Amino acid sequence: MTRILFGLVTYIIFVSATNAMNSKTVESCESQHKSITELSSCLDIVKEATDRELQTWINNQTFILEEFALNTGRRTALDMFKRSQRNFNTYRENNCRWQYLYLSPDVKAAPAYKKCYILITKSRIDELSQIN
Repeated sequence: MTRILFGLVTYIIFVSATNAMNSKTVESCESQHKSITELSSCLDIVKEATDRELQTWINNQTFILEEFALNTGRRTALDMFKRSQRNFNTYRENNCRWQYLYLSPDVKAAPAYKKCYILITKSRIDELSQIN
């Protein structure tokens, strides 16, 4: 029962986050904002929304794995998931950072970093949503 309720709440949050994200995407930022400053601010909004959505999926998967660990006494899957998330964060940061460093000191470096960050985060969201 708890799992069903949590799944329903997660779904509602996901739909809300998706609706918010549909209004602001990398593409909409690029098409609507011509100055680098405006583009960067717009990408900040998308980045924050994408981070919140990812955290929802991480929380959902963690909840499922914690419940599994309680029922079976096996924590290995939960521990590995947490490790994979730490590794994902490191990969995302390093992958986007080299792109930033390559473009700096050009003013396009920060938007490139943010775009990379958003796209990789969305990829992780897609992956976690397929598992659930």
